[in-house]
Amino acid sequence: MKEHEKSDASDAVVSELNHLKVDYEVMPCDPDLADTANFCANYGISPQDSANAILVVGKSDPKKFTLCLLLATHKLDVNGAVRKKLGTKKASFASGDETANITGMIVGGVTPFGLPTPLPIWVDKAVIERNSIIVGGGSRHQKIRINPSTLLSLTNVEIIENLAKLPETS
Repeated sequence: MKEHEKSDASDAVVSELNHLKVDYEVMPCDPDLADTANFCANYGISPQDSANAILVVGKSDPKKFTLCLLLATHKLDVNGAVRKKLGTKKASFASGDETANITGMIVGGVTPFGLPTPLPIWVDKAVIERNSIIVGGGSRHQKIRINPSTLLSLTNVEIIENLAKLPETS
């Protein structure tokens, strides 16, 4: 599946949130503004309250995948914490095609909710410490506002200290 092709797991996301019986808010989004920086700037959302779901691939045979969730103000430590936890010699961000194939979602809409198959979900501890967060909504057409404790309702979730780090400032 190419990134420009329509991928919409929005119904699966909402269905899982309803199944979990948690509070959430669906926030419609212009698909052209779905990337985090544009979304936050155009919808008045603080980047500290926005969380990115990033699929990482460990280079092994077979490949190992994990979905990492971190605040938009942080940088994922792919070659440190994530690679070590995966137990691989190399790790990288999954390609757009790999992300679409594994999650059923395209970049800009990826979320830990509504995944088609179980996947390890690693959440940076800083995400859980927020009062509320905005996550992808399964497509570039919506985002979801949740209490971070909602993530603890998912199976395969692990909270990890220092999965991500604050970006270095110059």
